[in-house]
Amino acid sequence: MATRFVIIGGGPAGNSAATYAARLGAQVTLIERDVIGGAAHLWDCIPSKTMIATGGAMSFTRRIGGMGLEQQDAEVDVAALTGRIEDIKGRLQRNTIQLLESQGVRMIAGGARLLGPNRVEVTTSSSVEVIEADAILISTGSRPRIPDWCHPDGERILTTRDCYPPNQFPTSITVVGSGVTGVEFVHMFSSFGAQVTLVVSRQQVLPNKDAEVAAVLEDDFLRRGVRLLKGARATSIERVDDQVVVSCDDGRVVHSSHAVLAIGSVPNTDGLGLEAAGVAAERGYVIINRHCQSNVSHIYAAGDVSGKLPLSSVASMQGRKVAEHVMGLQKVAHRHLDYDKAASAIFTEPEIADVGLAETEAFAQGRKIRVTKVPFSATPKALINNDSRGFVKIVSDPATGVVLGGSIVGRHAAELISVIALAVTAHLKVSDIVESLFVHPALAEALAEAAE
Repeated sequence: MATRFVIIGGGPAGNSAATYAARLGAQVTLIERDVIGGAAHLWDCIPSKTMIATGGAMSFTRRIGGMGLEQQDAEVDVAALTGRIEDIKGRLQRNTIQLLESQGVRMIAGGARLLGPNRVEVTTSSSVEVIEADAILISTGSRPRIPDWCHPDGERILTTRDCYPPNQFPTSITVVGSGVTGVEFVHMFSSFGAQVTLVVSRQQVLPNKDAEVAAVLEDDFLRRGVRLLKGARATSIERVDDQVVVSCDDGRVVHSSHAVLAIGSVPNTDGLGLEAAGVAAERGYVIINRHCQSNVSHIYAAGDVSGKLPLSSVASMQGRKVAEHVMGLQKVAHRHLDYDKAASAIFTEPEIADVGLAETEAFAQGRKIRVTKVPFSATPKALINNDSRGFVKIVSDPATGVVLGGSIVGRHAAELISVIALAVTAHLKVSDIVESLFVHPALAEALAEAAE
C-alpha cells in the first residue's frame, strides 16, 4: 500500500514535497486554504519583486543621460502595473497546479487541523472530511506581524500585503522596519517618486548584515533623499485627517501620506491542532530536527512555520528533503540541508546578496579568515552599464583556500552570488574561481578578481 502523505499548506515547501513524494510513489493529498503556490509567495514575494522591477526601470530612465541618451521621466500606470502583477501571479499559479495534477496529487481547497498524530480534519465550503495519514507535513507559512499599537486599514496604514500595488500611490511614506522587507519597500517607493522616511530601531539598516554592505545601501538611500531615523522605535501609527502620524519612543514624530509596517512575520499555526497531535512548538514555530521532523517522528514541518530561514528557496529544499525522508531515501544517498550555506538576496538598488560565513561572524568566533574585496568600479562591464556601485567580497580559509562565504553589493548581485554559493556548497577553493574562464566584459569578472 502506498504511503499516505498529507500536506497542509501549498506554498513552496508543500508543493515541492508533494511533487517529489508523488514521483517516488506516495499517495499525496495537498490541502490549501488560500492559494496554491503559497500566500507568502504569490501575495508577497512575486508582487513585490514585480513592483521593484518596474521601479528599477523607472530609476534607470533617470540615469540614461549618462549613457549618451536624452533624459526621460517615466510615470507609473497603476492599472497596467496591477494587471502585470496579476498576470504573473496567475501564470505561476497555473503552472504549479498543472505540475501537481500531472503527478497525481489530490488537491483540496479548505482549512485543516490535526485531530491526532495520524488524522487530519479538512473543512471545505461544502463538507468536512477526516483523512488518515502515514506522514504529515505542516507547511502553513506565515503572515505579517501586527503589534497591538498599530491598526492597519489597508488604505493609508498598510501591511506588506496591502502594497502590491496600494490603492493610491503615496506621495510620502514612512516605512517601519529596517530589515530585508523594510529596505526593499524603501527602494520600491522611492523609485516611484515618493518621499520616504525609514524608522531604524538600531544604528544601521539591515542590522543582521555586514556593516560595510549596509553602509553602501544607506549611502544610496541618502543620495535619493530618503530620511533615516536611526535609534528610533515606533510606538504608534495613527491617521490624522489625510495624513499618517508615526510616533517613536524617543519623541520623534513623522508625518506622511502613508505608512507601511514591515516588522517581521508570525507563523500560521493557530487552530492547527498541534496539541491534539502532540507536536511541540515554540512561539508558534514547530520545533524540528535536521530531517524537518517534529518531536512526533512522522509529522514534519517546513517553510516559514519551521522557524528556519524564511526563504522560498529554503522552503522548497526542505520540502524535497521531507519527501525523501518520508519515502525512506535517507537510508541511501541523502544530503542534509545546511542552512548556513543558503544564499539570500535583497532586491534593493543596488542589490545585495550573501552566502556562507560572514566576515563579522568569523571575527566574533575568533576564526582566522582571508577577506578579499574588489569594487565594481574596477570592472569594465559596470562602467559600460553606467552603474559601478558596490563590490564583491569573498571570505576564504587562509590555510586551505576553501571558499567559506561571500557578499556582493551591486547590479545583478542576486544572480552573481550563485557562483560563490556553488563554491561554498561544493567546498571549492578560491583558485577554482580564479582559473575559471568568465565572459569578458561581464560583471562576473569581479568574482575572479576578488578571488585572487
